[in-house]
Amino acid sequence: MFAAICNAPGGYQVADETKATDAGQRYAQSLFELTIENGNLAKVEADLKSLKAMAADSADLRRLIESPAFSAEDKGKGLVAVAVKAKFDMLTTKFLGLVASNGRVGDLLGAISAFVELSAKHRGVVTAEVISAAPLSAAQLKGVQTALVQALGKTPEVSTRVDPSLLGGLKVRVGSRLFDASLRSKLDSLKFALKRA
Repeated sequence: MFAAICNAPGGYQVADETKATDAGQRYAQSLFELTIENGNLAKVEADLKSLKAMAADSADLRRLIESPAFSAEDKGKGLVAVAVKAKFDMLTTKFLGLVASNGRVGDLLGAISAFVELSAKHRGVVTAEVISAAPLSAAQLKGVQTALVQALGKTPEVSTRVDPSLLGGLKVRVGSRLFDASLRSKLDSLKFALKRA
């Protein structure tokens, strides 16, 4: 059943690599259902979050995930090796191998985001991803968390990611909503306004 759902044709690429494509959503949903059946949701979610953090920190791992120069077989071997070294749950390891063998590693980061959303919804919590140009200090992160609590009316689970291309400011993703207060976005808006003038 798992492979049949994941092999369905389709999917589209979106600009943000952390937003799931249709295929990424199907992979996430299938994995989520299996973790509920097997009772290992927390472990698999921790594995996937760890893999996403590794990809953010390692240019080599990002290259393996994103580059078309690597075959599906090479990507699978690389991801399984990372999973074994990190002592990931067997289901996580099999999932990574399946994604690679189906040529869908490009959908992996989006699938991880979709899985985390499904898990949070299942647990009745809200998740927020805070993307900044540089690592946030403890005081800055506390300020963002306070603002999120005021805006959402509940305390979200916050994850952070660094993206130097933002130049400054923040992007905050809560579910499918993206709040973009980055310097890059403001400069792009200014450039567009100047072209129209």
